[in-house]
Amino acid sequence: MAHSHSHDHADHGHDHAGHDHGHAHQATSGHAHGAAAGGAHDHDSGTRGYAVAMLVNLAYTALEAGYGFHTNSLALLSDALHNLGDVLGLALAWAAAAMARRQPTASHTYGWGKATLLAPLANAIVLMVFSGGLAWEAIRRFSEPPSIPAIPVMVVAAIGIAVNLGAGWLLHSGHGHSHGGSDLNRRGAVLHLMADAAVSLAAVLAGLGMWWLGWEWLDPTTALVISVVIAIGTYGLLRESFAAAMDAVPGHIDQAAVEAFLASRPGVTAVHHLHIWPLGAGQTALTAHVVRPEAQDEDAFIEATASALAERFGIGHATLQLERGQACQQPCRPAGGEAASAPHHH
Repeated sequence: MAHSHSHDHADHGHDHAGHDHGHAHQATSGHAHGAAAGGAHDHDSGTRGYAVAMLVNLAYTALEAGYGFHTNSLALLSDALHNLGDVLGLALAWAAAAMARRQPTASHTYGWGKATLLAPLANAIVLMVFSGGLAWEAIRRFSEPPSIPAIPVMVVAAIGIAVNLGAGWLLHSGHGHSHGGSDLNRRGAVLHLMADAAVSLAAVLAGLGMWWLGWEWLDPTTALVISVVIAIGTYGLLRESFAAAMDAVPGHIDQAAVEAFLASRPGVTAVHHLHIWPLGAGQTALTAHVVRPEAQDEDAFIEATASALAERFGIGHATLQLERGQACQQPCRPAGGEAASAPHHH
């Protein structure tokens, strides 16, 4: 059995009997393994963006909560509560981004990039819980809406719009390069900030209605509408982040197309046990058994196939096991056929 490992076009060979295992680690478009010029600066600026956004939001949350208690405005208090959740979410995203920079170890061979998949899941759960609490308090207040001074509500909420939009721009612009996939961690943090900006805008409109028309019921109504909007907007992130945490095939990759591509490679008669999953930090991994009876130039085949997987599908960490038999030595899926039902033995 011949093991061929390639990392940045360097090969190592080992002879055994049975299969050929090829491990190819190719750089995805725009991102290479190892230290590249400017890479450390990009990561530092990214984590610094989380820190600045978190501290600014924490200061604004304290200001808004103080005015919310002073004016007895549910719109401000609910916005402050949501901002507090946002601060916690940013803290999780910041910690996850910092963990993703840590190098792999003997016990964590893939590194710590998975933290960037778990953080947005936690963020989404926090948002869902807060929106539920906000809706409950809004419904409770409908029976007896309190009298609220509208102008302080509008002023403080308007400051919140500027703070959250500015923090969101800071995080978005601080992401200086792409890792070949959706960065759920950063997306979750930015979604938090955009949701907060929407909450603040609704509070401004509610304050305007209370000041101009005297409609006190706008305060709990605004809070209730905001909670529903937050829940609907967060559902997509919750579903996607849960799927990523469960090692589902990334949404931007068509597994059937990947399998068809592998089956079309020179000399390949079948492909089986194809697995594609996210590693976090925008990286994607693949493993597959490839039947190639007339195996020649295994190293060149593995290098070319891994490079094509990186270029076509953004899969930068491919591990290919080559099998020389005429048929799959384990239950497999022939090119264009149905998968066998026998169990898989390692």
